[in-house]
Amino acid sequence: MSYPFLSDLVCDMTGLDLPLPMPMFGLFVALAVVVAAYFMKRELRRMYEAGIIGPARVREKNEQGVVVDKAIPPQDVVSDFAMVVLFAGILGARIFHILEHSDQFLLDPGSLIFSRSGLSIFGGLIFGTLAGIYCVRRWKLPVRPLLDATAPAMMIGYGVGRIGCQVAGDGDWGIAANMALKPAWLPHWLWAQTYDHNIVGEIIYLPGVYPTPMYETAMALVCFGVLWALRRHPFQLGWLFSVYLVLAGVERLLIEQIRVNPVLDVFGVMATQAQMIAVTLIVLGVIGTVALARKRR
Repeated sequence: MSYPFLSDLVCDMTGLDLPLPMPMFGLFVALAVVVAAYFMKRELRRMYEAGIIGPARVREKNEQGVVVDKAIPPQDVVSDFAMVVLFAGILGARIFHILEHSDQFLLDPGSLIFSRSGLSIFGGLIFGTLAGIYCVRRWKLPVRPLLDATAPAMMIGYGVGRIGCQVAGDGDWGIAANMALKPAWLPHWLWAQTYDHNIVGEIIYLPGVYPTPMYETAMALVCFGVLWALRRHPFQLGWLFSVYLVLAGVERLLIEQIRVNPVLDVFGVMATQAQMIAVTLIVLGVIGTVALARKRR
């Protein structure tokens, strides 16, 4: 069962039909931002107190009305940073989703531009990262320490956001489930679901499809645990973010094996957009982990 809006969930749990039109996916995205910001703030505070990163420089007016630079702890800009990255990420996710479904966009642009579903996580990652780098430069903070601080935060935020995909049934499910491969001890709902009343209005016939958002949430939480455990590493700054790239790429490459996505032909290579980006992230991440695997002075 899917719950596109908060009213659907409340009605199913209590029987009360209340006017609560808040989209569940949007609520979980907001929760993902809050959770990610919390862990990013914690890590920036630790790095600031350890002398790994210096203060942020923000421009504000003094008592005389003159705009001056003011030094503040880097964790104090996390809220502004999160909002900028959030909006840039949503824009990028929508743009990449349109590029991935260009045929449908040419036939009916409005169906993709104004759709309540359809976001590409890698588009959000790329646009969000670029927006974040802009903020970092504006506040005169070093890029590599910020990337390391955001790596665990982005991973857990991704995991929480995927819960929203699962609850709302936004179309990010997998291919038809092969029940012959299901272990006897595994519950049916963990292997196949029909996402009744999903937000995209698609009818899924029995036995159902793989609930890939659930698998991605589980993998993201495991990856977050790995990154959080490695955050005190002695290597060069930027090493942890390189590990994040590898984990994010591997996670998505694995889930793409059972997900529904259009296959593209790029110079004779048949792959989904997500698979191509995932491979790129893995390559960049491996290069980064190898190049930065030297102890800091």
